[in-house]
Amino acid sequence: MIATLLIVVMGAGAYVAYREISRTRHRASRAEDMTVQLVEANRRLESLVADHERTRAALAASEEQVRQAQKMEAVGRLAGGVAHDFNNILTAITAYADFLIEAIPANDPRGDDAREIRRAAKRATTLTSQLLAFSRRQVHQPRPINLNEVVSEFSKILGRVIGEDVRLEMQLWEGLGTIKADPSQVEQVIMNLVVNASDAMPQGGSITISTHNVDIVDAEHRPHPSLRLGSYAVLRVTDTGMGMDDATIQHIFDPFFTTKESGKGTGLGLATVYAITERSGGVVTVRSAPREGAEFSIYLPRIDAAAEHYASGANLPLPPRGTETLLLVEDDDAVRVLSARILERHGYTVLIARDGKEALDQARRHTSDIDLLITDVVMPRIGGKRLSDILSAQRPEIRVIFQSGYTAGEIDRRGELDPSIAFLQKPFSAQALLLKVREVLDSAVPAPV
Repeated sequence: MIATLLIVVMGAGAYVAYREISRTRHRASRAEDMTVQLVEANRRLESLVADHERTRAALAASEEQVRQAQKMEAVGRLAGGVAHDFNNILTAITAYADFLIEAIPANDPRGDDAREIRRAAKRATTLTSQLLAFSRRQVHQPRPINLNEVVSEFSKILGRVIGEDVRLEMQLWEGLGTIKADPSQVEQVIMNLVVNASDAMPQGGSITISTHNVDIVDAEHRPHPSLRLGSYAVLRVTDTGMGMDDATIQHIFDPFFTTKESGKGTGLGLATVYAITERSGGVVTVRSAPREGAEFSIYLPRIDAAAEHYASGANLPLPPRGTETLLLVEDDDAVRVLSARILERHGYTVLIARDGKEALDQARRHTSDIDLLITDVVMPRIGGKRLSDILSAQRPEIRVIFQSGYTAGEIDRRGELDPSIAFLQKPFSAQALLLKVREVLDSAVPAPV
């Protein structure tokens, strides 16, 4: 009806123009709708691309973790196979060198020879420790600690491993959160990072060890794809050395990879840092460029607990002499003889056994109290864990110290040593043995095993 009236009033030409205008407006409206749809589709596409990139980065990180785990397993089989015997040998070398140093007069040049033997044994000990840490065969004894305390205590010996032309600075965050980690393994991380930094500055420079708290709240801006959202304490080691290019950074955590000349490095230092950090639930990141130094950051999860007091045992004095009766069980002749000699010279009565069966025979014949069992973990016939279970059932008052080059899964659970278990890592010094014995004997109750 309206169209008819328009035709009558405006004529046919005006009607045609009206129809074209209406069509144009309709097409413009459709074009506007399509533009909105295209913009929305483009936004969704960009989101999908971003998700794809994040997924690809996460997949790459997972693949790298799998490769690293495979390398760790291969090295671990090798390390676990030799660590027990090798650490027994190193224990004997270290202890007998200490005996010589103690017996030789201070002005006798033979003392320098004995000290050089001990230094060589310590270098071998470090290598074995790195192999075990990298391969996850090292005993893991985590407890609540404050990184500031560990850094402050351990920094007292770092001056011995860096050159005189390298300046060491500390920037420790007041109010740093508590982490759960093995203090001795954190020391390994610090030592390896500081030595690596020092080696990168042959002409001198500065190393800065810093700590701070950080909260990761945004997955988009994480320092590393493997970092989960949460609260972390960060240990950072920065140097002013020669730096690294991207190709080198891609391989620095690989086992046995080194840029040093032959004979100057094992290529295990940073691989050990990676393994210990991962085992402690953390992540390690690195930033570097040629001639711009390097920055290594260790992110360790913070926990809601009070930190236990930490003190490095490196320079502790010998404990008081003892009078208790100890049962020493060790299948390695050299370690058994020297351990008994150390303990007897310090006042203890020592019953000696070569394996678990002999130990049970000794305990059966000895009708008086036995205050402490010191046993190797890995032994023929009856292992250390089974021996401790049998003797603890017979003598509930007896305390126990396990000693070994590695646990082989016999006394650790899920790769972590129960805090109630007293453990002495081989190779050990006379001081370490006496300190551990006194610590366990003076504990309030026998340690459950």
